[in-house]
Amino acid sequence: MAKLNAFSYIVIVVFALTLAACSKTAAPTGPGGSGPGTRGPTGQPGPNDRTGSADLGTGGGSLSEAGKGQSTETPRTSPLQEVYFGFDSFDLSNDARATLKRNADWLKTNQSVRVEIEGHCDDRGTNEYNLALGAKRAQAAKDYLVTLGIPSERLSTISYGEELPVCREQTEDCWQKNRRARFVVSTGRPSS
Repeated sequence: MAKLNAFSYIVIVVFALTLAACSKTAAPTGPGGSGPGTRGPTGQPGPNDRTGSADLGTGGGSLSEAGKGQSTETPRTSPLQEVYFGFDSFDLSNDARATLKRNADWLKTNQSVRVEIEGHCDDRGTNEYNLALGAKRAQAAKDYLVTLGIPSERLSTISYGEELPVCREQTEDCWQKNRRARFVVSTGRPSS
């Protein structure tokens, strides 16, 4: 992985501080409650919500998971699956559109869930270029979900560029796994 430049450090530090601040103000979940991102009519987790972080495999997002030494790859059992992109592209393939349709169907059934869409890249190209490309990938996924009827206020985007790969080998198969948009149930309000 390429060395982090000052801008990348700033982005990661700001995001980590934001996560820390949010975790101090988040309402705790009791025995009858549920995981992050699910809200009842009062804005608090509802007892009948079915979306705990264990079911979604989100655990707070890629930065949080990487900080804990966990994989940043979405489990196959998650109802919100990643979409993948071609090299140097943010165009949605037919497979990506089909995955986004399934994700939208799940989001329509679980209307209290808010999602952060993470844009990721392989490690080819500069850090700055990959941060911009990751942002375009996340935005492309968000825009398509909106066309499928998901309110944009439920969706936010963030780019990690090449900084949080799921695979570190220098092979095409590995690079393909890193060129993705990942869907993470978020506890806060969407920012973009």
